[in-house]
Amino acid sequence: MSYVFTHATLLDGTRDMQPQENMTVAVDDNGRISAVGPAASTVGPAGAQEVDLKGAYLMSGLVNLHVHLCGNGKPTSAGAAGDLIEKVVANPVGRWYLHRTLRKHAQQQLASGVTTVRSVGDPGFADVWVRDAINAGKYQGPRLVTSGVGVTVPGGHGAGLFAHIAETPDQAREIVRDCFAHKCDLVKLFITGGVFDAEKEGEPGVLRMSPEIAAAAVDEAHKLGMHTAAHIESTEGVRVGLEAGVDTIEHGGVLDDELLALFRENGVGRKSSLTCTVSPALPFIKLPPEMTHSTEVQVVNGRIVFDGIVSAAKQALEQGIPVGLGTDSACPYVTQYDMWRELVYFERIVGASRQLALHTATLGNASIIGLGDETGSIEVGKSADMIVLDANPLDDLEALRNVRRVMVRGKFADGLHVKHLPELDRELDKFLPR
Repeated sequence: MSYVFTHATLLDGTRDMQPQENMTVAVDDNGRISAVGPAASTVGPAGAQEVDLKGAYLMSGLVNLHVHLCGNGKPTSAGAAGDLIEKVVANPVGRWYLHRTLRKHAQQQLASGVTTVRSVGDPGFADVWVRDAINAGKYQGPRLVTSGVGVTVPGGHGAGLFAHIAETPDQAREIVRDCFAHKCDLVKLFITGGVFDAEKEGEPGVLRMSPEIAAAAVDEAHKLGMHTAAHIESTEGVRVGLEAGVDTIEHGGVLDDELLALFRENGVGRKSSLTCTVSPALPFIKLPPEMTHSTEVQVVNGRIVFDGIVSAAKQALEQGIPVGLGTDSACPYVTQYDMWRELVYFERIVGASRQLALHTATLGNASIIGLGDETGSIEVGKSADMIVLDANPLDDLEALRNVRRVMVRGKFADGLHVKHLPELDRELDKFLPR
């Protein structure tokens, strides 16, 4: 079916976007944007269904660069989650339940206005199954870019949850080849530890993966034409990741001049970027430890990780290094429907303008993962991935909290609705910064 959106106030996704009033956007029956322009001179396809927005805001759907689809944000210990995942993946009924869970969480992302999701570690290649089911038309859902299971080391972050263990560079290459065989879109590395697996106060993001294993995994991925992303929460980890040639550094740590130079050109001809993820770190410094199921040591380390993420994002923005946004959904108090919060944090904590936040979460993110020609902005020829808002997010990014309608690949997702977790929403709303 083709559509023509009339009387739209357009936010096109460009870096310096401003509201364009009384615009028309046409979508052909292939789900592509076929025309964009002033109402007086723009018409849609013959027989197109008109959607009169009456001045409402039309913008590109959001792109979430960092998601784990296996959890909903309710806090649980990493050990308990690992035990559960092991049991689920081991039997057919469990795998069915896992696929169903990931599919529903992907649909929550879509219902909230996220039309493209990059999953960066889920058990048993379940995210790949969901991607393929959505692409085959079995279910409605966002565009999924999947990593399947990641590469970690003994005692490393993600082990037993959503990563396979490599003890040698050759084993790392073997895991990468397995991901390629499962048709994953990218390879995820877990180079450092995180808050929950830190052993000492003051040592979050401790280096777990050797430079040799990291380099082997990245080299093998690049040989196979796959991009790489790496969980890193320390300065030392950033150095290992960039020297290995990782494409996107997830989370980050305080950067020095050498690391800033490595970001610009990391030695293997690929530009590296940073994915800013304030959402998973903020609860550690805003909520009592019993609410996040963390210890006092983890609270201290959570503050260090939070400061490192914010510092790295500020430094990267100042130096013109590409910065993307992701929520790290499934972490404690990070739901599958709160990408809008990450934009708010990017503005109010990191210091980005609202224009930059919107651009980053749409065309900027899409470009980082190689989809800038497909989605991320409202332009002729691109996929019709769009959302409708009643309020202007350039006045207040919290307008993204209430999405009126969502379209992905030219089809409305009106049958999907956000299922809120009120007990999480109440706490998260208390520390929205102003």
